[in-house]
Amino acid sequence: MSESPTALDLSGFLPYRLSVLANTVSRELAALYAKRFGITIPQWRIIAVLGQHANVSADFVGGRTAMDRVTVSRAIAGLLARKLILRRSSPSDRRCSMLRLTAAGLRVYAEIVPLARTYETRLLSRLSAADRQHLAQALTALETQVAADAAAGDLTAD
Repeated sequence: MSESPTALDLSGFLPYRLSVLANTVSRELAALYAKRFGITIPQWRIIAVLGQHANVSADFVGGRTAMDRVTVSRAIAGLLARKLILRRSSPSDRRCSMLRLTAAGLRVYAEIVPLARTYETRLLSRLSAADRQHLAQALTALETQVAADAAAGDLTAD
């Protein structure tokens, strides 16, 4: 039986494979973070950004994590309630809030980073050094293409 020209084999469709892999990895990490630290993946992403960039806005965090405003806002609320981050008005623009980790947030960050790196090392352990380098290059190329398509406003651009 021949395949229909409109059929799509998901097992070979790159966007599908990337999505499934990303979701699987996120679920595994979420289980680790929830069990050990009681935080969600969006909360961890915010902690990770604030671990590198202190006193930044929620919009900055959203841009760095590709999370929508609602997800960022809910995660921030949870982190504020747990006193893992602080929110202060920006001195230059009172309408804008700046976020930073508290001492407790810094401790969580310091404990999670080695776990995340260990997970990444284990995940990449099936790849040779050359394959890891090629993967990094391929991901960068795909990210560049997606950004260019988004900037052009045409996802079907040739």
